[in-house]
Parts: sequence; structure tokens; C-alpha cells
Amino acid sequence: MADEGVPCPNCGAIIPPEALVCPECHTLVESPVEDPAPAEAAEMPSAATAEAASEETPSPRPALKRPTRAGGTPGPNPFATDLARRLARLNQWSEGLQPLDVQLPRLPPWAEEAARSSTNPEPWAEVVRGIERLAQKRVVDAFEEWEKRTKARLTRLEAYSVDSRLERDQIDDALHSARTGDIQQALSSYQQVDRVVTLKERHLDQAREELEKVISLLHDMLALGMEPPQDAEEIADDLESELRAGKLAALKQQIRAIRLQAVTRLKAGLPQYISEYGDYLLSERSHGIATELEAIELARGAREFFRGRPEDGVRRLRALQQRHGVPPNRPARAPARAR
Repeated sequence: MADEGVPCPNCGAIIPPEALVCPECHTLVESPVEDPAPAEAAEMPSAATAEAASEETPSPRPALKRPTRAGGTPGPNPFATDLARRLARLNQWSEGLQPLDVQLPRLPPWAEEAARSSTNPEPWAEVVRGIERLAQKRVVDAFEEWEKRTKARLTRLEAYSVDSRLERDQIDDALHSARTGDIQQALSSYQQVDRVVTLKERHLDQAREELEKVISLLHDMLALGMEPPQDAEEIADDLESELRAGKLAALKQQIRAIRLQAVTRLKAGLPQYISEYGDYLLSERSHGIATELEAIELARGAREFFRGRPEDGVRRLRALQQRHGVPPNRPARAPARAR
């Protein structure tokens, strides 16, 4: 009758003859050793010789097995705690790397369950170590790409005299930490650099936007036939120099002063312009020309200005003038020279 298998020494389940691992508890099965033949029995070493050999040759390391409770019940798997810690660390890396759009390798759920219940966890530990090595490589690649993008952003800031030496040092620290496996420190440095660089860019962009708005306001005034407080081209060059020198506080103060002067002049001259343009539209309407849309746009421009949004109001009035023309009694101003 064919051999149906042997019982597992750990859980008692029947192990097929050719199997190397118990199908129930995954215990490694040692290869059976056949009894020596009668002809070879005489050649077997004596007990004294075997004892001497055992002292010289170290015995193989026993396989790591799950501890048992009283009564032979299997105890908790010591590898499960370490596995949970390492998988939690991988999850933490994945969450921290979301802004960098990095997908880290993961252990499938079925493999996690098998690793936690295995009585021979060393192969699973090697699998987890391989996943960690692959994850670290992807992290390093992502940080190298981030370094290129961030240094390009710093170059733009430095063109406006914004100091970025500290951020460059922190980028190098982040790369070093990622390459040495300290991913948490690398992520901490990345978050610090990204936050500071974003803040500096926001301040620079706000200053650039305010500069462009005030210059546009001066050009719009000139187009409507009202003299701006300063020459738009000359003051634009001066403000650009302040911006390039990184003097953002002084630049914003100068912009506020120019804007206040411009709004003061507009408050004095704009009501007359609106009245004259309204009469112009009424005159055209009396000649059978449809001007309802133009009248609505004139009212909107006036409303925007007197509600505290002078840039928007003057821009609407200038656009209306460009589409519909200038009243006959108000000569058009020559366009400003191109920059």
C-alpha cells in the first residue's frame, strides 16, 4: 500500500510524502534518514568518535518556531509584531510621499496573513526586506526629481535677490537622508523646504501682481484722457529695479503711494468722463444707433470704481472706449510706447 504521509510533529496534520512544508502550519519538514544497511553497520563510528566529532562541528541552527502555551497550544507569532511595525513604516512613507506622487510597493493582504501565521517567518522577513529596498530606491529617485524642480524654483527666486542658501543645504540633507535609509528625516526636510519656498514664491508673486496692476492703472488713465500722477514707463522701470533687488517692503510701500495718487486723480476726473460718455451714447441713440449694451457697460465700470475697485472699473471703461470710440468733445490720447 502506498505511503499516505506522516504526521506533522508540530500540529499533527498529515504531510504528503513529497512535501517539504506542512500544508497547515507551514513547518519545514526535515528529509527522512534511512536506517543503515546491515553491511554498513560495522562501519558506523563508535559513540566516542561521534561525541568527539560533535564537539568540533557546530550543530545547525534550529528553525525558528512559534512558542507554545501550556497544553501544546501554539503561542503568538513573534514575527507578527515586527512585521506589523515594518508594514506600518511603509504606510507612513507612502502617506508622506503623496505630494511627490510616488507609488511604493506593498505586501498583498494574503501575504501579510500568511506571514503573520507562519511558523517559519524568515522567508517572509526576506520578502519584506526586499520590498523595503525597492521602496527606498523609489524614494531616492523621487527625491532626485524633486531636487531638480526645487532648485529651478530657487534659481528664479535668486534672480530677485531672494536668499535661498539654507534651502539648498536642506535639499542636500534630504537627499542624503533618503540615500542612507532615514526616510522620515528626508520627508521632514522636504516638507520644511517646500513650505518655505512656496511662501517666498507667494510673496514674490504678490509683489509682481501689485506692480503690474498699478502700471496698468496708469496706462488706463492715460487712455481715458486723464493725466497719471507719474509716467507709467519710467515708474515701471523703477519698480522693476526694486523688485529685482529684492526690496519687497519698499516696493509695496511705493506702489501703495502711486495707487493712492492715481485714485485721487480719478475721483476728481472720472465723474466728468462718465457724464460725457453717457451724453455721447444718448446722442447716438437719438440717431437710431443701439447703445443699450454700451450704456450697461458704462454703468458697470462706474459702479466698480466707486465701490472700491478702481483697477477693474477703469479697465472696463477703457475697453468700452476701445470698442465704441471716444466722444467727439474728448480727444483720444496717444498710446503709450511699447515696453
